[in-house]
Amino acid sequence: MVPFTLSFFFILCSFPPFWPLITAYLIWVYFIDDAPNQGGRPWTWFRSLSFWKHFAEYYPAEMMREAVLPPDRPYLFGYHPHGIIGMGAMATFATESIGFSQHFPGITPHLLTLSSNFYLPIYREIIMWMGIASVSRKSCANILKKGPGQSITIVIGGAAESLSAHPGTADLTLKKRFGFIKLAIQYGADLVPVFSFGENDIYEQLSNEKGTTVYKLQKKFQHLFGFTLPLFHGRGILNYTIGLMPYRRRIMIVCGRPIHVERVANPSQQLLEDTQKLYIEELMRIWDTYKDAFAKQRRKELTLIA
Repeated sequence: MVPFTLSFFFILCSFPPFWPLITAYLIWVYFIDDAPNQGGRPWTWFRSLSFWKHFAEYYPAEMMREAVLPPDRPYLFGYHPHGIIGMGAMATFATESIGFSQHFPGITPHLLTLSSNFYLPIYREIIMWMGIASVSRKSCANILKKGPGQSITIVIGGAAESLSAHPGTADLTLKKRFGFIKLAIQYGADLVPVFSFGENDIYEQLSNEKGTTVYKLQKKFQHLFGFTLPLFHGRGILNYTIGLMPYRRRIMIVCGRPIHVERVANPSQQLLEDTQKLYIEELMRIWDTYKDAFAKQRRKELTLIA
């Protein structure tokens, strides 16, 4: 979508009559529009397009709900693992392709992504129609402050975890991640661990163990630009060996039981650690419960690597 929308934008730029409109649009994007920090501009009709159902059926992607979430409070969904791109997160929280509103009636989802994505003309509008918003602290606070029924989804491992996305593994970057815990407590948002079985299986990534040249270059890139550049491949449109299309491998997204938190304006470090412990325990329970059903081809068990 990124190269397609950027190519379309540059084609428009090649027509001088459009320049005044394009100039006004860019000024609005870079200096005026604050929608990325306000929950985007979700359109139900766009999230419900049949295109997204085909997108989910390709893998196929499915969702399992373990608990009913009453819409009387805000929620923070923690999504694991990041994978290369996070296709399961897109299907679950940015579209209605696998029925989020049927599973969680009364709850408004907002999948969060890097703020830099909202500087890409046209592309930014499309993802905001899906209800995608910035992962900045300002954005998280603005959405959760709206009160009951609001929810945000953060892919907790972020850019660092994408480098560990290899088929048959579940290596999570979570040990030192307290920011989302603090955010949930400050706004009284229940924490909901989500584990996506198969997310790491839809692409093959070049071997990049710690200490290798590839790993060092990727970490340097992450330090400079704020995101990583995994060296990966999938299948092609007409072949099954090489290309950028993801492999057709099942993704099962399991939404676990909520961890209730009491609202505290300035939570102590001990409270953060205690809440994180409960969160990790619930995440491990999800893994142990469903790994033999949804991760039969695993090469190793779920591991917290950082």
